[in-house]
Amino acid sequence: MQFVRQRLAFLLVSLWAAATINFILPRLMPGNPAVLMIGRFKGQLNARALKALELQFGVTHKPLWDQYLIYLNNLIHGQLGLSLTYYPVPVSQIIAESLPWTLGLVGVATLMSVCIGLMAGIYIAWHRGGKWDGILSTMATFTAALPYFWLGLLMLFLFGYLWHWFPLAHAYSTSLTPAFTWPFIRNMLYHALLPAVTIVISSMGGWLLGMRNNMIQTLGEDYVLFGRARGLSQSRLMIHYAARNAILPSMTGFAMAIGFVVGGALLTEVVFSYPGLGYQLLAAVQNEDYPLMQGLFLIIAFSVLITNFIVEMLYGRLDPRTRGGVSK
Repeated sequence: MQFVRQRLAFLLVSLWAAATINFILPRLMPGNPAVLMIGRFKGQLNARALKALELQFGVTHKPLWDQYLIYLNNLIHGQLGLSLTYYPVPVSQIIAESLPWTLGLVGVATLMSVCIGLMAGIYIAWHRGGKWDGILSTMATFTAALPYFWLGLLMLFLFGYLWHWFPLAHAYSTSLTPAFTWPFIRNMLYHALLPAVTIVISSMGGWLLGMRNNMIQTLGEDYVLFGRARGLSQSRLMIHYAARNAILPSMTGFAMAIGFVVGGALLTEVVFSYPGLGYQLLAAVQNEDYPLMQGLFLIIAFSVLITNFIVEMLYGRLDPRTRGGVSK
């Protein structure tokens, strides 16, 4: 219980620190969102109109501490300001509309790549030196070195442009209206298949090679050799003895992969014109949309911290030594 309290306290402090940094950084830059928006459109406003626009963007001339309290209050209520790119749409609305696409595409694809990579790594490590060990290890080394965007462009050219097997862009056909119906779901899955396969192929190799190395090291441990001497079945030795312990180092890597899933989605979503958070981040950078960038960076930071907390809890259940080490 003390382990959970300590990790929860660390999570809350980290969330507060991330929110505070997100508050400070924009105030170190010259100008404010209202001035940037006027400059973008080459417009000129009188002082009264500029004041009204600053109020819309939450720009005040109060002391910094008062601004910070207002910022925290707005953050608690989900108010992240107005976007310059999609003015006057709130940033929270843009994130709420884009987040399901990123979670559906990149989140599911990452989970698939982790599961496939770990299972394949366990298998080839157990049959080290065999035919599949050489084939899969070589393929994993090659695919792990491929950049997401390069493989995405190649897949898009071959399967979309050259052979016309898959659509070239977007998350669904523009002729359809989003609805919870089978025709729309089928069309959505059809559009998501090619970018999802790209993510799985690009990221699976690292998980496979990492799990293979951890598994080979674990197979030489005394408790595995003792299990062999007791005459335990091959499947029980592989899963319950070797794999269960070999997978522990991969848990930390998995936390970081899920946490950075939004950032890693950027180029994939841009290549396939997929309307997720990565695509919105590119639009925010191109248009100097600081409120939208703030909101997206905050989501990325929170996702990293919360996911690491969840994985630490799971890690503690799988390896009780971590709980004991913290509580002493």
